[in-house]
Amino acid sequence: MKKWFVINTYSGHENKVRTTLERRVESLGVGRHFGDIRIPMESVIEIKDGKKVPVEQRQFPGYILVNMDMNENTWQIVRQTPGVTQIVGNGDTPLPLSRGEVERLLHPGEAAEAAREKVKTTVDYTIGETVKVIGGPLSDFTGAISDINVDQSRLKVLVSIFGRETPVELSFNQVAKL
Repeated sequence: MKKWFVINTYSGHENKVRTTLERRVESLGVGRHFGDIRIPMESVIEIKDGKKVPVEQRQFPGYILVNMDMNENTWQIVRQTPGVTQIVGNGDTPLPLSRGEVERLLHPGEAAEAAREKVKTTVDYTIGETVKVIGGPLSDFTGAISDINVDQSRLKVLVSIFGRETPVELSFNQVAKL
């Protein structure tokens, strides 16, 4: 019976390892022992130039999931694949994932809806960066970012008003990079 196992790879080489492993399985003729080989992905909203852009990114960089019958032969095939560092488990014994873990990793959108979690947001702003205010009463002012609150999608910007720096809290879509 096929079960899901977590394979540790070099970070950034997940696609290459998946492709290499798929080719090895095909060339060795052991496809009946292997199912899907997946890279867990998640949807992320990135803020670029004041616009929200949906992006798919690796949920766990450096890890892939392999659905396979675990035996000595399949274990050796996976372990000897270039780019694979180890099969996650207890010492030398690989441990399969539970059904709930597999569902959460392979279908993060459904699990998020079920748990009513927020969409993870990443931002391309840094503290100290100069930005221009493009929305609200302080439009066309420039200032330096002093704080970033990703959870609330807000920035604290130090804007010079009447010669004094005043902290102003703005949303991500009210500012633009210079």
